[in-house]
Amino acid sequence: MYISNYRRKCEAVFLSFLLFLIICALRLAYIQTFRSNYLADIARKQHNLFAEIEPSRGIIYDCNMKPQTLNLPADSLYAAPNMMSNAQKEMAITRLSDVLNLSQDYLRERLSRKKAFIWLKRKLSLQEVEEVKKLKIRHLGFVRESKRSYPNTYLASQIIGFAGLDNTGLEGIELYLDEYLKGTAGWGLFLRDARQSKLDVYEKMVLPKDGMDIVLTIDQVVQYIAERELEKAFKTYNAKGASIIVMDPYTGRILAMANRPSYDLNEHKNVSKDQKRNRAICDLFEPGSVFKIVTAAAALEEERLSEEDKIFCENGAYRVANHILHDYVSHGWLSFREVIEKSSNIGTTKIAQLLGAEVVYKYIKLFGFGSKLGIDLPGEISGMIKEPRYWSKTSIGAIPIGHEVGVTALQLASALSAIANGGKLMKPYVIEEIRDKQGRIVKKNSPVLIRRVVSEGTAARVAKMLTGVVEEGTGKMAQMQGLTSAGKTGTAQKLEPGGGYSHNKFIASFIGFAPAQDPVVTIIVSLDEPRPYYFGGVVAAPVFKSVAADVVRYLKTKQAVFTQLKLNEDRRDH
Repeated sequence: MYISNYRRKCEAVFLSFLLFLIICALRLAYIQTFRSNYLADIARKQHNLFAEIEPSRGIIYDCNMKPQTLNLPADSLYAAPNMMSNAQKEMAITRLSDVLNLSQDYLRERLSRKKAFIWLKRKLSLQEVEEVKKLKIRHLGFVRESKRSYPNTYLASQIIGFAGLDNTGLEGIELYLDEYLKGTAGWGLFLRDARQSKLDVYEKMVLPKDGMDIVLTIDQVVQYIAERELEKAFKTYNAKGASIIVMDPYTGRILAMANRPSYDLNEHKNVSKDQKRNRAICDLFEPGSVFKIVTAAAALEEERLSEEDKIFCENGAYRVANHILHDYVSHGWLSFREVIEKSSNIGTTKIAQLLGAEVVYKYIKLFGFGSKLGIDLPGEISGMIKEPRYWSKTSIGAIPIGHEVGVTALQLASALSAIANGGKLMKPYVIEEIRDKQGRIVKKNSPVLIRRVVSEGTAARVAKMLTGVVEEGTGKMAQMQGLTSAGKTGTAQKLEPGGGYSHNKFIASFIGFAPAQDPVVTIIVSLDEPRPYYFGGVVAAPVFKSVAADVVRYLKTKQAVFTQLKLNEDRRDH
């Protein structure tokens, strides 16, 4: 009886195990047949993490190959919401909000997504990274990226611009050449262990293609000199805005371009549009007396006057239609040369009347006003020039002296360069070349002649007049010790919003080149609403003087060093 019961118990246990094994086998067969792909997919998601690999953004250099941008390593924080429990998500939301300075609503929205990978914050600071690591929250991780940095902070800020956290250019050259600088992203499958910790191992990977490098025509030293002196004037005269351009008159290469107000490229989040704006190419203003170079060049080129021809300047008051035109200082008889040197409005108007509206307009257009010059920067405007058929009866007394026209600082710099270089209007440019990461030149800019404006002889005669402006006329404050220069002052009343000219708001300008013979640089300085002084010869000319003296000295020294190095290299070769 006992044996019989024991046998039945053994059989029952055996059958139970057999049944369990059969069920397990059937279950395994079912999983293998019908659920294998599904479970394998889950396993892949648990152990593989797909992530985009950011390319290294191209570097922007000045003409001496000094970097104006850098790519610094930075960690970006991601989460795997699909792997996180609700409790883990709430803990992450509560703790990360303070550490990362992010709203809880933002984090909750990100973590509510049914995804295996989601960015929480890109390019954290070192302190933020350390604080997050201390929290030891599961299913969070870091991916090493790069953060754009600008070592010279304010220098050439409106030219260089900046890139956002997603490696996309947003302002300046960073925006204009973004397609070259950005590169192409790669991707990789990271392996993770059972605890979902990322291993430094890739299962599959496509390498990113790094962006190309940009070499500018800007010279960091010249840019610094220009910005230093502009900043002094901007603060001294409490100006609303200011611009300066330093250009090679023979090639159109921009050696420096600066504006005030400016901003730190590393702190661009709360910067106003006024600070970002490149005033030198996108601000329209009436130029005032600096515009008289057009009338002077036209009269000489058309052979209507010579430098010593006399013009009666009406003792300071002259009627043009129903308007009385005044000179700041009353003059009687002046030679054509003296009209320009002393910046007589009446004398210039009489010369324009002698030429006629059509001829004046022809030379305005020849000098590049009213059209874009094609500089390789975003935001250039064409200015505003009326055709003669739209001129009023008083326009002949306003346009030749720089009113009823709208120009940019860049147009003035290019127009004066045409006088300095012998009569040729050159296309201005700031991009020297584009190079790939192997140093091969992908694109290179060369000087481009837009057109000949006046003959070489006419340009030389106007240049001599402008030398007289500095030596004997309104530009005496631009005189330099041991260095000759040529230039023209300008003081223009600003238009009021309701119409009419203001009596307390002015644009003060000075355009010039140095040395007067065989010029090295053309410079324009413009200040918007300087106070208490507002004359171009008082406010802007000293800036020209300081910049021209230092820049010419620097460029000549630089050329001498380059020549010596070339000689030494040639000697070694022989």
